[in-house]
Amino acid sequence: MADREDSKQATGWLAGWCAGDKAALDRLLPLVYDELRRIAARHLERERSDHTLQPTALVHEAYFRLIDQRQVDWRNRAQFLGLAAEMMRRILVNHARDRAALKRGGGLRKMSLTEAMNEPGPEVDVADLDEALERLAALDARKARVIELRFFGGLTNAEAAEVLDVSAATVERDWSFARAWLFAALEESAS
Repeated sequence: MADREDSKQATGWLAGWCAGDKAALDRLLPLVYDELRRIAARHLERERSDHTLQPTALVHEAYFRLIDQRQVDWRNRAQFLGLAAEMMRRILVNHARDRAALKRGGGLRKMSLTEAMNEPGPEVDVADLDEALERLAALDARKARVIELRFFGGLTNAEAAEVLDVSAATVERDWSFARAWLFAALEESAS
């Protein structure tokens, strides 16, 4: 019940903020901060051990980018968290690309695509994964978005379904297809 009430409050504050109520943003941050840190920690646990960004810094950078998104029609808390996860992924990809530009290979940590689910998977770097996601998005934007929301954002099927305005069963089908497609694309790029 508290989660549902928090979600309603967050949605109201997001709408108020878009309408120009600056105080609404101040009320929203404490409500979503722990979730933003959890998403940031998920992202960073897949990075190399000597990564210079910490979860707090990643949350703050993503949050500053989010507050510039005034044209977004904020529908709910899940949508906000989904966009935050996408921004964190982009920040980390840009960071990895900058580092790789400094030194060939850039010390990118290889990670398993399904490491978070304790399943074996192909080893990829963040930049390769981002490229594969961009190719998937060109073929089917919703399936790529499901990967972002589920894998990077840590959202459940139900939460991702809410963000995408589809059923949880559709998210599960998209998740299965997108994972298989990414495995094949990443194996192909590794060859």
